Amino acid sequence: MSTADLTAALTFTVTDDDTALAVGSGSLAVLGTPRLLAWCEAVTCAAIEPTLAEGSTSVGTRVSLEHLAASKVGAEVVVTASSSYVDGRLVRFAVSARDGGKLVGNGEVTRVVVDAEKFLSRL
Repeated sequence: MSTADLTAALTFTVTDDDTALAVGSGSLAVLGTPRLLAWCEAVTCAAIEPTLAEGSTSVGTRVSLEHLAASKVGAEVVVTASSSYVDGRLVRFAVSARDGGKLVGNGEVTRVVVDAEKFLSRL
């Protein structure tokens, strides 16, 4: 698999349940950083999923995220992921989030492909 193969974009609408107030990361009714992080992980899952063999899944292992600007309830946030590095089972994604033309977040999410059954058996 080459680094150019893995891309995805998902659009999310900020709801009251996505706010910093609702997720416990602040007191304002704007998009909370934990929700933005979850959306970034979701888009990397969407990018890698078509490549997974039967019984395989991917797990997040590292995240670096800058939350650069606020998004109000009702805003549509487009989150994109593009693989920037692939080494065997490890895939690193560049992620970004935009509210209209405004960059609201960017960073990197690293995922590792694992056999789901083996992974769970070690717990």
